[in-house]
Amino acid sequence: MTAMSETLERAGGDDIPRDERTGDVALTAWQVAYEQRAFWRNRTRAFFSFGMPVMLLLLFGALNSGGKIQELGNIPYVTFFLPGILAYGIVITQFVNMAGGIAIQRDNGLLKRMRGTPLPGWAYVSGRLGSTALVSVVMTVVMLIIGWVGFDVHLRAAAVPAVVVTVLLGAATFAALGLAAVMIIPNAEAAPVVANVLILPLSFISGIWYPLTGAPEWLVDVAKFFPLEHLANALHIAFDPLNHGSAWSGNDLFVLAIWLLVGTRLAMRFWQREMAR
Repeated sequence: MTAMSETLERAGGDDIPRDERTGDVALTAWQVAYEQRAFWRNRTRAFFSFGMPVMLLLLFGALNSGGKIQELGNIPYVTFFLPGILAYGIVITQFVNMAGGIAIQRDNGLLKRMRGTPLPGWAYVSGRLGSTALVSVVMTVVMLIIGWVGFDVHLRAAAVPAVVVTVLLGAATFAALGLAAVMIIPNAEAAPVVANVLILPLSFISGIWYPLTGAPEWLVDVAKFFPLEHLANALHIAFDPLNHGSAWSGNDLFVLAIWLLVGTRLAMRFWQREMAR
């Protein structure tokens, strides 16, 4: 039984509070809690969404523990790689996870069945968004601990607010885009392929795996059009040990906010279409 089908069955029982017990916050909190349980119980999904980026940090960090990046002021490679793989991990937990999960539930008819339950559509979407955002926050904390303990990567206290805001804004942006991407996914079997075709090439031109100091200018311009480069760059600025000024990257956050609005608009259109069927 899938997580969504369990949700629909329980929505008709006493698990969702009603009447005086019901409120927007209570419904959303209940759904977030349920989505969290469903996420961590699915070990395959949890590994590829949460464990894979962490494993890549450990692997690349160990392989390049003594490496330096001369183009960026001779900073350690791990100091550069940690914010990049963190950005990639956020995309995996948000965009890929959201697009694949919703596509499966659409094809199984579970989204239609939800209309016949007391669970409002907004509560379900908010629950998924809140749950994936929580996963991204936990992953950020884990990576910061690994970077600090294992590879001596330090984040100055003044940069913590910028990292928190960037992670949350990036999570919201890619979750909305992931929901919107379901419109171009023909079926559930194609969901992982489509999601990775959209994300993997961008990761190579967005400064995730290596700096783009020697890349052609036109390729850098293409990368700057998409939100992944701006998420990675905002985190790189916050983590940069040579940056003693502001840890905020206003331009990158602004571009992410624009993509959040675009993704939200497209996601709303998809959801309204699905609920009208």
